[in-house]
Amino acid sequence: MSSLNDPRVLFAAERTLLAWNRTAVSLMGFGFLVERFGLFIHVVLHSNAEPLHRGASLVIGVIFILIGVAMLLLSVRQYRSVLASLGREEIPAGYWLHSGVVINLTLAIVGILLSAYLVLL
Repeated sequence: MSSLNDPRVLFAAERTLLAWNRTAVSLMGFGFLVERFGLFIHVVLHSNAEPLHRGASLVIGVIFILIGVAMLLLSVRQYRSVLASLGREEIPAGYWLHSGVVINLTLAIVGILLSAYLVLL
């Protein structure tokens, strides 16, 4: 248990969680961009003689998205372990601790659905 008795510790942990959130969303967006760029190249080259084969861009894009999902889940785990170490004095009365957790878990679900969409499309 922490003995600092300072609510800034909680806010620092929450800022860290949201920084990981931004990084994960950036990776997921980059993965989507890589996957769609492969489709763009296919259209530009007019290679409609063969069926649409996304190959490497699909694999690399989905890997980036899944890395982002993993970062979201790991950051929630880390944040919850920090919360468990805080004392009552470090948590302001009435402060909802789990807003960042809800956001990260929602984005993780969206990332998994996006990966499934890209693979199954």
